[in-house]
Amino acid sequence: MTYCVGIKLDRGLVLAADTRTNAGIDNIASFKKLHVWEKTGERVITLLSSGNLAVTQAVVSLLSEHADNSSDERTTVMTAKTMFQVARLVGSAIREVKAIDGEALAANADNFYVSFILGGQIKGEEPRLFQVYAAGNFIEVADDTPFLQIGEHKYGKPILDRVTRKNMRLGEAAKMILLSFDSTLRSNLSVGMPIDMLLYNTDSFNTDRQIRIQQDNPYFQKLSHGWSEKLREGFADLEEFDV
Repeated sequence: MTYCVGIKLDRGLVLAADTRTNAGIDNIASFKKLHVWEKTGERVITLLSSGNLAVTQAVVSLLSEHADNSSDERTTVMTAKTMFQVARLVGSAIREVKAIDGEALAANADNFYVSFILGGQIKGEEPRLFQVYAAGNFIEVADDTPFLQIGEHKYGKPILDRVTRKNMRLGEAAKMILLSFDSTLRSNLSVGMPIDMLLYNTDSFNTDRQIRIQQDNPYFQKLSHGWSEKLREGFADLEEFDV
């Protein structure tokens, strides 16, 4: 399992993904699930992936191969004129992989479960954020709910529902996302660190604010402990139930 979050704000985008792909007593594996295509000054495109690792890697590899083939006349993530076109490319890549491997995976429908969060900006339009489903169709984030989640999202959703505002600073949103991850990590072993995070400022067209947060990261540890204390204090301050 996995947990990925993307938020669209007035100031830009914040995206994050864990790296755990298997969690057992003696079998824990980690793989990067935050993928970036970048052309400084023109575009930044980020794809977060959840689901069958072989399928998600095949989709990412297909998109990268097309982007790297300069003689290819087809539209790619590096030549698409809008993020809507990029979302369609991701959907097409999913369907292409399914056409190749779908029959072999048909014995177990869960084997082709994949989901993606696509975020980024292409020069000439504002940053945009999409969720792309296993069928290749997609939705774009709405102003009234400016975040998207895929994977094991239920434990980290309450703080996003209560705190998210479109006018948040990127650092403020990153703090909120890390607290969302902290709640998920405490309640589900199938989500694990490190966490890959990208803070993207509108019209910057670079990924210089990209970081991998390890378990021993001082800020994350301080945030986790501080949040626990604040929750205990807040709980203690509330009036007790009395029938």
